[in-house]
Amino acid sequence: MLKTVTGGAWRRFFAMGFMVLGVLAGSVPVAAASSEPVVLTVLEETAAGEGVRVTFTAPQLEALGLRRIETETPWSNGSVVFEGPLLRDVLAKAGMQGESLKAVALNDYQVMIPVSDVAAFDVILATRADGKAIGVRERGPVRVIYPWSEQEELQAELYYARAIWQLRSISVLAGPRQ
Repeated sequence: MLKTVTGGAWRRFFAMGFMVLGVLAGSVPVAAASSEPVVLTVLEETAAGEGVRVTFTAPQLEALGLRRIETETPWSNGSVVFEGPLLRDVLAKAGMQGESLKAVALNDYQVMIPVSDVAAFDVILATRADGKAIGVRERGPVRVIYPWSEQEELQAELYYARAIWQLRSISVLAGPRQ
């Protein structure tokens, strides 16, 4: 008797096969081997090129501790409660230091964030908004959020421009970039 394999079973079979091949070839981030997708890559950029690369899933980011920022943004009506780890804690977990960060979104949009912001302010990588995981349609799964309502000096275009959403990767740069 021949048993029919459903489309879902085939997809799982091929996905697992490609994942195994990717891991063997060294092209799939270690975090991708879990059932959770990688939502953020932190990498070191040096004059010689790309160095160390560390990946995070949403649960790995949240395991660093959730900070809560209730703030108004130029993109929301009223106050929103954002939660996520401090950006400085993510950099520490990745074991990286530098002078500036190049943040890149899913659509390849880029902003530069000075590390001095990370030291001076409680900037978070929000994975939750109003208690719910932030989906791509809601400008997630990771957003850079400054504590705008807590610190009046942050209520300026300079800091709003650094609040990249749909964050995909952060490159840690040794020297400042314009």
